[in-house]
Amino acid sequence: MTSEQDKANPPPHDNFNTARTEETTNTWLTPLSLIQSLGQFDLDPCCPPVMPWQTATEMHHYPDMGCGLSRDWQDKRLFLNPPYGEHTFKWMQKFAQHKRGVALIFARTDTKGFHEHVFNSCKAIYFLKGRVKFHREDGSCPKNGPAAPSCLVMHTEEDVVAVLSSGLVGSLMRPA
Repeated sequence: MTSEQDKANPPPHDNFNTARTEETTNTWLTPLSLIQSLGQFDLDPCCPPVMPWQTATEMHHYPDMGCGLSRDWQDKRLFLNPPYGEHTFKWMQKFAQHKRGVALIFARTDTKGFHEHVFNSCKAIYFLKGRVKFHREDGSCPKNGPAAPSCLVMHTEEDVVAVLSSGLVGSLMRPA
């Protein structure tokens, strides 16, 4: 079911999302087990308005898609699962400047944004095996999973080590 947040800010058909249906959303909650496996995070700058579990010590709940982009992230270790769609690479651009933490995004390696704000700036990308079982705002899992595979993006060796120590199954790539 499309959330109130998504009705107010529908995801565009922009080659990052699939075609819009009643079940389409740009609000995908990361499974708690995935977050916990990556260690402690200081800040989640773009947490959905409704979040049934803690992603970081400090969570900025977005009333719109860009409020966390205008805030100072200081030197905090971030967990970043940005809103998917046209805003994704705005978040990834700021994350590339910030450096500390782990971002979870779709592995849409064919997009201009992925080349400009991931390949050109990160220390490593961890391509997760299989599809992440994202949750809805009420904590339930939708019947159908995401339309694309996911990856973790890191800019520091500390975060690369955290991902490699997480027990998550996947493959690490270090862009040239």
